[in-house]
Amino acid sequence: MKSLEEYLVLAAQNHGHMCPGQVLGVRMAMLGLRQLGIDDPAKYQKRLMTFVEIDRCATDAVSLVTGCRLGKRSLKYVEYGKVAATFLDLETRRAVRVVARDDSRLKAKAMFNEAGHEPSKSESYRQQLEAYKVMDDSDLFTVEKVRVRLKPEDLPGSPHSRVVCEQCSEGINDRRERTLGGRTLCRSCAGESYYEVAAGDP
Repeated sequence: MKSLEEYLVLAAQNHGHMCPGQVLGVRMAMLGLRQLGIDDPAKYQKRLMTFVEIDRCATDAVSLVTGCRLGKRSLKYVEYGKVAATFLDLETRRAVRVVARDDSRLKAKAMFNEAGHEPSKSESYRQQLEAYKVMDDSDLFTVEKVRVRLKPEDLPGSPHSRVVCEQCSEGINDRRERTLGGRTLCRSCAGESYYEVAAGDP
């Protein structure tokens, strides 16, 4: 595994800037991998899966450290809105969930606020960034051993199934279809769409 400093340089390049979320994500991933006994994530690409619970800066950093990617089906996004990630060794089925502590911001603020005055927004941001680099893991995160329920169609590799929606004729992979009124439908046609078709040419 690379050092924290090396990962932070790569994270800033990958994400476009350095921020407290990037530091949290890098440290979260490093801690999760250590808990699983993984010292070189590159050697575990075929057996490592990560579940991230938020679509913010930390997720880019988690992906960078673990090497898990959406396109490889080794990175899964579950929309919980939490700065948390679960790291799963597919071979041993061991998994740990690492969660950023909600009180870590206050601890970070206290670390560098020796003068006792209320810092400006930019000072507070910088203090948080620097504190997250040096705070103890136990002050930043909680770790719990977990079990992850996986279906065969959730695993990396080629699609396990493919069907065609009987309404829109679009293909659906990996048993994501719905059966409604005896018809096989995609989630959009089954009423779960996140978009609506607009009038006119694209």
